[in-house]
Amino acid sequence: MISILKDYLLNIFIIFSPLVVFPYIYRFQYTRYYRVILCFLFSISIIVTMSFSVSINGLSHDFRAIPLTVGSLYGGPQVSIALYGTLILYRLLQGNVHSLYYVLSMVPTFLLFVFLFRLYARLSLTQKIVCAILVSALVKFFTFSTYLMMLNQTYRLTDNPLMVLNSYVLQSVIIGMYVYLVEFLQNYFRMQEEMIRSERMKLVSEMAASVAHEIRNPLTTVRGFIQLLGAGGTSAERKRYYEKICLEELDRAQHIITDYLSLAKTEAESIEMININQETDYLANILLTYANYNNVKIEVRTAEEPLFIVGDKHKLRQALINIGKNAIEAMSSDGVLSIDLQKRGQTVVLKISDNGVGMTPEQLNRLGSPYFSTKDKGTGLGTMVSFSIIKKMDGKIDIRSQVGKGTIFEISFPEGNQGV
Repeated sequence: MISILKDYLLNIFIIFSPLVVFPYIYRFQYTRYYRVILCFLFSISIIVTMSFSVSINGLSHDFRAIPLTVGSLYGGPQVSIALYGTLILYRLLQGNVHSLYYVLSMVPTFLLFVFLFRLYARLSLTQKIVCAILVSALVKFFTFSTYLMMLNQTYRLTDNPLMVLNSYVLQSVIIGMYVYLVEFLQNYFRMQEEMIRSERMKLVSEMAASVAHEIRNPLTTVRGFIQLLGAGGTSAERKRYYEKICLEELDRAQHIITDYLSLAKTEAESIEMININQETDYLANILLTYANYNNVKIEVRTAEEPLFIVGDKHKLRQALINIGKNAIEAMSSDGVLSIDLQKRGQTVVLKISDNGVGMTPEQLNRLGSPYFSTKDKGTGLGTMVSFSIIKKMDGKIDIRSQVGKGTIFEISFPEGNQGV
């Protein structure tokens, strides 16, 4: 009895071993190698189970029907043919007599698999388990009964019925568990693939919304200055100034598009010495039209001495204009946007403050997250990109806000060495 149990346990171990490499098999599911891998793994299982069979009433009882059934139902007719061929060939190599009778006894079960293959894929989990249990039992019963009928030894089917029944019950339990695990793993990896596809689509949608948001800023500025160019009474000098601003903003839009197109590349950023005094004045001039449109006043204070930082000038403009524009939108009429540049030790600090609606601690904590915005039609992507740009330039952002009193963005950079 102990010897029989030991052989059965070895059979069970060999049968379940292909599930260990299932994650790797699943990757090849939609390639021509998938069926080849299934043939190899289940053929090994069949050979090993046949090598450690248990003799009951002079008949070899093992669990070869389990890998044969599972491989045929999940692999299709091609895999089924290969597994049947492996089974027959190995039986010949074992030197068993009456091999022709054995081959003929297996024909009905092969035809059953061919019929069930397409139907099996449409069944529910419970139906698949029941189907696999019944089919594996039929494979074993038909093979034995047909083979013994040809040999006129059907009496051997009824000898020691309790032992034979136990082997059928154990086989049913094992194949039921096997099918459940296969379906569970398949569903798990399908869900994983679906999550990956969903994340990719989310990334694409975020990217598209972010590009649209970033491009809208320079286009709004260009639109405003074009309107000023068309207004009467504008001097030639002012017109040239407006044209210059329009061209610079269009260049900025082009840089933004280039940045997003090159996100997947590993090219180095354009690092240069930036005169932050000039950038502060540029920021104020860019925001002026938008501020006038919203009846917001801009106050600018720059440092007396020239201050420099190291980074990408165009990206810095993109980040600061986003923050300034959001500050203007947070204020009602007669609001004041304050831009203050100063030096603190070896640090350059740019403070952008407003007296707008302000933010709650919860809103402040979530600021810069994708798709979080305090505006009704905002996406939060512009702020997220701005924060990312500043951090990549070794900058730090300190935000203080009170509901009803306004918000202060304090952006600090390490002072750059002008000799760099």
